Amino acid sequence: MGRGRQKAKHTKLARELKSFSPTVDYAALQRELTHHDENQYVDRWGDAQDSEGEDDESARV
Repeated sequence: MGRGRQKAKHTKLARELKSFSPTVDYAALQRELTHHDENQYVDRWGDAQDSEGEDDESARV
């Protein structure tokens, strides 16, 4: 593909993205951001990182 056609495609895509405005559920976003109950938060990656850290330390010794 020539540079002119490639640039035209990129320009077209950039215009589409510039005018793109998705619908946002602001009420759901506010609930998510203002939710302060720490008992419901679950760190799913915390256990995986702890076990990796233990393996790394034992390998160094």
